[in-house]
Amino acid sequence: MIRVLIVEDEPLIADAHQTYLERLEGFTVAAVAHTARDAMRAAADAAANDAPIDLVLLDIGLPDANGIALASGMSSLRPAPDIIAITSERDLEMVRAAVGHGALAYLLKPFTFAAFRDRLERYRRYREALPAGIDAASQAEVDRALAELRVAGDRSTAPKGAAAGTNDEIARAVRDSEDGITADAVAKRVGVSRVTAWRYLERLADEGTVIRRTDYGKTGRPKTRYQWR
Repeated sequence: MIRVLIVEDEPLIADAHQTYLERLEGFTVAAVAHTARDAMRAAADAAANDAPIDLVLLDIGLPDANGIALASGMSSLRPAPDIIAITSERDLEMVRAAVGHGALAYLLKPFTFAAFRDRLERYRRYREALPAGIDAASQAEVDRALAELRVAGDRSTAPKGAAAGTNDEIARAVRDSEDGITADAVAKRVGVSRVTAWRYLERLADEGTVIRRTDYGKTGRPKTRYQWR
């Protein structure tokens, strides 16, 4: 099992990451931390107890320290955990810095379960492609392992037949709505037809990224509201 440390300052998002991980085979949540300090302590304690963290899902925007500094600090652990950086689009410079400090991949918020699953499964294949032990790998082995991490275009961020950009905008609209949102409201916010919004929302619901909730209201037909899981 790949032992994962979730580092996320928002408890609801951390819970969502944990729920996503529990749906994937071969991964287990070793610990959850909401601050850089707690994350470093959890990773250090795990290494000291011969149960090191394999992978850190690292939110770059932490309240007590820059995620880049935390990534650098974790690189001193032996064995050092791998890192997947998680951030919002406005932090792209930090994403580049995180990659420069050893992050193997990154996810931009908000992301769907499909995108999350794709990155994690690519990481699992990357680990499987590397030879066991600590001896240096050959060039071919390294190239083969790194190739597993590469994502061609944005195929993983949208379902088949869906545009990645539209999928992300609709996912963001749901994520930003505290009490859920209807297809009509999403259509107006994103600038697409109601039918288009409904199709994307149903795809997100089918894959488990959002949940459906029926709002009966006081009059008229009941409406389906979509809420971020």
